[in-house]
Amino acid sequence: MHQQRYFRYLGIMLLVSLLTAPGFAQLRKIPFDVTDAFMSRYPHAEKLEWRDKLTAFEAHFYLNGFEMTADFTARGDWQKTEKFLNLNTLHNEVAAGFKKCRYAGWAIISIAEISIISEPVVYRILVKKTSLQKKYLYFNARGKLLREAITL
Repeated sequence: MHQQRYFRYLGIMLLVSLLTAPGFAQLRKIPFDVTDAFMSRYPHAEKLEWRDKLTAFEAHFYLNGFEMTADFTARGDWQKTEKFLNLNTLHNEVAAGFKKCRYAGWAIISIAEISIISEPVVYRILVKKTSLQKKYLYFNARGKLLREAITL
């Protein structure tokens, strides 16, 4: 009885360690179509790292001094890019819109410019009032608050 529990526990621990180990984070080889599409879209990218998100491949890289991510399907179709900004690099209209909204007094945790295929660019600002009060705010390019979402 104790031996069965021991082996079950050992098996679970081995599985957890394999899934969380950095060397095993990549589940599949990145297809050529994906890497080719990435290089066509971002030929000057630096410090490129790939992540397998099971439904897409995510490239994490730097371009012109900005940290960025881009998602591609397994066929190499671009889906989304996020460019991480700060308040100084945020477009003036969006910064002005944030300063006018009711969350202007909250601390900014992160800012991202999000481009999604066939959709207008949106700006996501993660703000925090307390450790339990955090919200994602989504603005359009003219600084209008489009929606807000609670985060955990």
